[in-house]
Amino acid sequence: MIARFGVLCVALGVSIAAPAAAAQQRQGSVVEWPVYAHDAAGTKYSPAAQITRANVQRLVPVWTYRTGDFSLGEGMTRDETTPLFVDGLLYVSTPFGGVRALDPETGSERWSFDSELDPSGDYGDFTNRGVSTWVDPQRPPGAACHRRIYVAPVDARLIALDARTGEPCAGFGVHGVVRLGNVRNPAQYTGEYEVTSPPAVIHGLVIVGSTVADNVRAQAPSGVVRAFDARTGALRWAWDPIPRDAPARGYDTWRGPGAHQTGAANAWSIISVDSARDLVFVPTGSASPDFFGGDRLGANLYANSVVALRASTGAMVWHFQAVHHDLWDYDVPAEPVLFTWHHDGRAVPAVAVTTKMGHVFLLNRETGVPLFPVVERPVPASDVPGDTAWPTQPFPTLPAPLVPERFQADDVFGLSPNDKSWCEQQLVGVRNEGIFTPPSLRGTVIYPGNIGGSNWSGLAIDPARHLAIVPSNRIITVVQLIPRADARSRAMSGTRFDQFSPQRGTPYAIRRTFLIAADGAPCSPPPWGTLTAIDLESGRVTWERPFGSVAGLTGVSDSARWGSPNLGGAMVTAGGIVFAAGALDQRLHGYDVETGAELWSALLPAGVHASPMTYVTASGRQFVVVAAGGHRELYAASGGRDKPGDYVVAFALPSTGAATPHVSTISPGRYEGHMVLDRSRYAAQWVLARGPNGVRLSFTLPGVGVHGHGTGRLVGDSLTISARWSLPAKHCSGTLTLGGRAADENVAIIGELEYVDGCSDGRTKPGTFAVWRAGHRVSRVTSSGQ
Repeated sequence: MIARFGVLCVALGVSIAAPAAAAQQRQGSVVEWPVYAHDAAGTKYSPAAQITRANVQRLVPVWTYRTGDFSLGEGMTRDETTPLFVDGLLYVSTPFGGVRALDPETGSERWSFDSELDPSGDYGDFTNRGVSTWVDPQRPPGAACHRRIYVAPVDARLIALDARTGEPCAGFGVHGVVRLGNVRNPAQYTGEYEVTSPPAVIHGLVIVGSTVADNVRAQAPSGVVRAFDARTGALRWAWDPIPRDAPARGYDTWRGPGAHQTGAANAWSIISVDSARDLVFVPTGSASPDFFGGDRLGANLYANSVVALRASTGAMVWHFQAVHHDLWDYDVPAEPVLFTWHHDGRAVPAVAVTTKMGHVFLLNRETGVPLFPVVERPVPASDVPGDTAWPTQPFPTLPAPLVPERFQADDVFGLSPNDKSWCEQQLVGVRNEGIFTPPSLRGTVIYPGNIGGSNWSGLAIDPARHLAIVPSNRIITVVQLIPRADARSRAMSGTRFDQFSPQRGTPYAIRRTFLIAADGAPCSPPPWGTLTAIDLESGRVTWERPFGSVAGLTGVSDSARWGSPNLGGAMVTAGGIVFAAGALDQRLHGYDVETGAELWSALLPAGVHASPMTYVTASGRQFVVVAAGGHRELYAASGGRDKPGDYVVAFALPSTGAATPHVSTISPGRYEGHMVLDRSRYAAQWVLARGPNGVRLSFTLPGVGVHGHGTGRLVGDSLTISARWSLPAKHCSGTLTLGGRAADENVAIIGELEYVDGCSDGRTKPGTFAVWRAGHRVSRVTSSGQ
């Protein structure tokens, strides 16, 4: 149905089903990474200790794998995957909802799964953060689908695969697929309802949240959280974060004629579980739309909360709301992290919750009661007709906020007088009364902005040192409500950093502007991104340091102290290293967990929008792996050109044996794969041949009848081609140029292209391609898109 496979040549061992709160799984000397954040508790902590503070500076890249799944232009993807390592294989997801199984020592592809995703949808978050796994106790080791890999592509499907072969598990759903789009207020277009995060797995259930497009309409798709039978795909329970019926708890916290038809409040981030206590911990987001709440007055339980559900039934056990009546897009964006709180001689089961406001709430895992006092403080009132901001908001007393809670106009930053003046002009006349100042018709400073504070990167916990490591941001956004009558005339005005959204069904559209000057420097005072270590016992900050740098500003004096906006994440190892990525410098960094001192960093082939992971193979060698797929809007807004990609890069200490250098080359011959043209993806067949003055390329897109041919140069591992193409069925044609490089042990050619669309508007459009030598991989692609 969906994909075909390469050669599988790894014998998989018997799996070990670890408890949800376990810190590791081992097979001999092996240290696995079996869950998105290493464990079901979400700690991002690995007991791997071969790489230490004493030798981390010796880390070198040892292999790079390319998935081939990425796109440019309006449908540009982000690669946010964190791989799993279990039963001797590395499992990597792609933004197209594909899955690759890799040899963990070499990066060689063992099998490939293609989800046949249609990239032409209007995906607001065109990404996938990873896969999940489950062992079926009713199937013996070696049987089909004994271990399963679950992937949830952005087009809202849940797919179960055999971990050994990549074949869909036929008994799950319909031919291995459960479709997730059947929700209240169903999507009005492809991409309004998505899934971007891996599901949680507990007690034979697969728990799935969703990503709902922000600010499109008031009655957006429901943010229902659902549990499916891990073996059959049958629905076992569903929990809606918005109470729909009068008897339901929290019903009276939604007021207004359309309040209970509101959508979203969805769990788009990672869900954590506690198997021993039969609990599922769900981080929920804002109700629709984000910036006007006149049709959903009240505190709006259970949006913007962490909610503990009974795993076996879906019944709510407790909740803690981090934001009442959200008007700022202040989702709870990160996985709730489970840990043991040691305080005054007590060991208390706890959960840590990070927020976009830069607040960190530490709660009792069994009751939701704060471990340190949380106070309700008065906040500014709304001046927008029809809306009423909640009069107070919860503030933790400890830990202290990670970022300043107010931006003073006198603190405007600018590298030049012109840039500073531009920043100051953007702030003239807008409301700026500190955190939780409501949106307004004249514009309001949202600080910290909607990317945080802390975003989905969340935190990592070192259980031995009782430290939480938290990446965070300090970026200003200005949000302005636009009366409906003026929305059309103002929709296309503004700068390249503007985001305009209609908020249909309300009196106002919105414009949201990131305050980043033309030179790439944010208008807020640096540091713009930090790493903070918090002592969990006391709630006090142990150390804090700027995190990363902005690529376009590295030549400026003092830029090393400014840090960088970041979306990626950090993980901690028993070797005392914090590995962190996601800043705008295309680097993976290694820091001393006890001091915050930077010990090592490495330049990557593209920006990082993902969390790193680590594992130890049966050979005893520790690897650190990170996906480098580009940073998209944030990087471009900061003055750089984001280099897109599909790279998975592994680092390790140098091997004691003399390694044979790998020489990358491209060979003439037949190739098969796909070409992504703007927002359409087509199966492609190539014939590459040598000519008297270079190489000749003939290609077809058999699904649509396109034929093309061209000439170019082939030098070692690099290919450049200029070609013409035609589509006889529509009597149209155009030109195409492409450049690519050898990849994946010389089996693939992957790269970027530009083509003139002679079948529509004659514009030059971007694209990508990935082809593999015929016979080395059979991956059926269904031509899709426009």
